[in-house]
Amino acid sequence: MPSADHPDLPGAPHFHYRDGELWVEDLPVAELARRYGTPLFVYSLAALRAAAAQWQQALAGREALVCYALKANSTLAIVQALAQAGCGADIVSGGELARALRSGVPPQRIVFSGVGKTRAEMRAALQAGIACFNVESMAELDVLDAVARELGVKAAVSLRVNPDVDARTHPYISTGLRDNKFGIPHDEAQAAYRYAASRPGLRVVGIDCHIGSQITSVEPYLDALDRVLDLVEALQRDGIVLHHLDLGGGLGIEYHGETPPSPAALVQALLQRLDARGHGHRRLLFEPGRSLVGNAGICVTEVLYTKPGTSRHFLIVDAAMNDLPRPAMYEAYHAIVPVRPRQDVAARAWDVVGPVCESGDWLGRNRRLAAEAGDLLAIGSAGAYCMSMASHYNTRGKAAEVLVSGAREQLIRARETVADLWRLEHALALT
Repeated sequence: MPSADHPDLPGAPHFHYRDGELWVEDLPVAELARRYGTPLFVYSLAALRAAAAQWQQALAGREALVCYALKANSTLAIVQALAQAGCGADIVSGGELARALRSGVPPQRIVFSGVGKTRAEMRAALQAGIACFNVESMAELDVLDAVARELGVKAAVSLRVNPDVDARTHPYISTGLRDNKFGIPHDEAQAAYRYAASRPGLRVVGIDCHIGSQITSVEPYLDALDRVLDLVEALQRDGIVLHHLDLGGGLGIEYHGETPPSPAALVQALLQRLDARGHGHRRLLFEPGRSLVGNAGICVTEVLYTKPGTSRHFLIVDAAMNDLPRPAMYEAYHAIVPVRPRQDVAARAWDVVGPVCESGDWLGRNRRLAAEAGDLLAIGSAGAYCMSMASHYNTRGKAAEVLVSGAREQLIRARETVADLWRLEHALALT
């Protein structure tokens, strides 16, 4: 995979067709669906390791840290696999802090991002001894300073600067423009750094910049880097020396013919610019998420019904918007291919939809497929922002997850039962 019949499902060579059906590494996908049911998320361990290795190799010889952005997929075994591959963690909540620590990420390799950190989350992160807080507002500086002084420690801080650079991506995942909620405006950052350096509970260590997600060209990164370096140089003239540059994540993947730069191409361009401007000695942090896990996973779903219509034809499957929210949220494209291609049924254009009671519950529109009830379909690029964004809408339990290595598999998340869904609820007791 890709194959001549189905060129649009990313993930090769870890997902591929063999003997007339789809395999993940050395296991047939249909067999996994038989054992564990559907909907089912299937991940390739080799794909995860290969993606991490691309970042590590690109940064070889530099003082650098790759912090996996847990929001892309926070399943414990996924985080653990990337930690074992040398990644730290970029977290945005206390829950993700707990997941990172549980997965074996050393606290000194954890950075804490996000616009709404609570005092309790700050306290937990300080007590754990994380590497750095990426602070996103002046108000947050004051609260973090107070919490650190209460604990008798200094919080290492990096200010997330908003460079007002257009990442040329979907507006919901663009984070570097002036009107976005993230970061401190570039023209206010120098004063914010002076203020942070004056606070007794804070220790200024770096600068952070993250401009968006699913970015498919190098130019926005270079534009942002130039603005960040302008600020670094201005701060240095003020006597504020920054020890690291956090250049964020957001590198895109292929969903449907996109050709994003490889980690090596992106890193090489950034390093050339850093060296040219005299900053090649600085420690570098990156926060990739999607580019590490996105094409390491698929979602397997069964066709429940075919429903031909007058103008549109529907394949109704057992996966839904609560399992894969990206099409409903962003009108995102995910490749959809048969697990066992068939020649005995005529292909036609189908809208692939789920059983959730919403017109927005669609997974793919106008897909040419030869399929009947009972067939299995594979939805590609499902490793990122699918399970981590899944919900219980319509009282639907979350899908099972399986991780494959060679010819072996491990169930890494059991399918939720209805009893699981109401375990924390309480029946009416008031009269």
